[in-house]
Amino acid sequence: MFKKILIANRGEIALRILRTCREMGIRTVAVYSTADANSLPVRFADEAVCIGPPASTESYLNIPRIIAAAEITNADAIHPGYGFLSENAKFASICEEYDIKFIGASARMIDQMGDKASAKATMKSAGVPVVPGSDGLLESIEEGKAIASEIGYPVMLKATAGGGGKGMRLVYTEADFEKAWHSARTESGAAFGNDGLYLEKFIEEPRHIEIQILGDQTGKACHLSERDCSIQRRHQKLVEETPSPIITEELRQKMGEAAIKGAEYIGYEGAGTVEFLVDKHGDFYFMEMNTRIQVEHPITEEVTHFDLIKEQIKAAAGVPISGKNYTPRHYAMECRINAEDPGKGFRPSPGKITNMHLPGGRGVRVDTHVYSGYTIPPNYDSMIAKLITVGESREEVIVRMKRALQEFVIEGIKTTIPFHIRLMDDEGFKSGKFTTKYLEDFDFSEL
Repeated sequence: MFKKILIANRGEIALRILRTCREMGIRTVAVYSTADANSLPVRFADEAVCIGPPASTESYLNIPRIIAAAEITNADAIHPGYGFLSENAKFASICEEYDIKFIGASARMIDQMGDKASAKATMKSAGVPVVPGSDGLLESIEEGKAIASEIGYPVMLKATAGGGGKGMRLVYTEADFEKAWHSARTESGAAFGNDGLYLEKFIEEPRHIEIQILGDQTGKACHLSERDCSIQRRHQKLVEETPSPIITEELRQKMGEAAIKGAEYIGYEGAGTVEFLVDKHGDFYFMEMNTRIQVEHPITEEVTHFDLIKEQIKAAAGVPISGKNYTPRHYAMECRINAEDPGKGFRPSPGKITNMHLPGGRGVRVDTHVYSGYTIPPNYDSMIAKLITVGESREEVIVRMKRALQEFVIEGIKTTIPFHIRLMDDEGFKSGKFTTKYLEDFDFSEL
């Protein structure tokens, strides 16, 4: 087992990793930018190293400085958390060169799954259902039009290096294709430095369902059931839950088997998710694979009684997995609490928290790094907390979530708490009958 792990991240996930390391008897190194000098991970870690100014490119994305911090502290492993360098193949490769264990997928796996077009081709070869579309990147508008005509409109143009909805265009007719093509390429090139596009059939009434998987160094994998991530705004998840209200035991088994088949095909190591779209007919299609721990991992932990960070560390240390697949024992839901003003288009709201009270009671968990008096910097992602509730039924979880949200006090800044309270009262949400487009018609006024 590792003696010292450097945590190459910040905020909530850095603190989450730190806590598991401490329980495992592993020493920790926190790296931080000057904007995070007063953060809890820095305060609680065994050692802390400043790696630069607030800008991510000069700190949390600066590979030489992170490697240097690992070397001077004699860390034998690095945990990247999520975001930043967690799915950076170059970083994983450099860690290997310096004989520092990267707790996550190998550079080869990240490369294989990081490019969406190649990931789709790989999963297709593994026998995992994929959305009908182009085999790899489109070479021209003419090729795209021909494929769209063959599989039928509507279709979706997608950036191969995309994320957060950038470089995506929905095309309903051939007359709209050329305009969408140029628009998607321009946006993708500006956002990712890669204007490559691929094409997929547009899935009707989609649900976003992900399967949590674990793999070990022997090539074996298992799954810990699904999470429903369909409540999104502009492709950004806001609420996640498990089990999904639309997944039957039969469908769960099929999706779980498909996820394992894909993971074992590439010899996946560690924790990851295989993401699917499920249509109104109950058919599912591979969308992408995330080769890291997910923001929403706590709800899976709560219904399966697994510490997923601990499982990541064990897998990286060469400990075999049990090989058993797990289904939820209870119900759990997570609301992402962001420092944003939902009444003004979710505009970021950094600043000082003047007063704060965390909810508690049975079946309530809060993962956060902020505290009363903490100043939220404007330089990073706006998520400041994750509120998780657990219960014997979906109805109980929603009631408990509303109660916990009403207890959650954060003053001095705007947060998404008012939005979540309203969502818990929404009849469409409570029915479980919604798609990834549900919030497009949601009333955000007076929040």
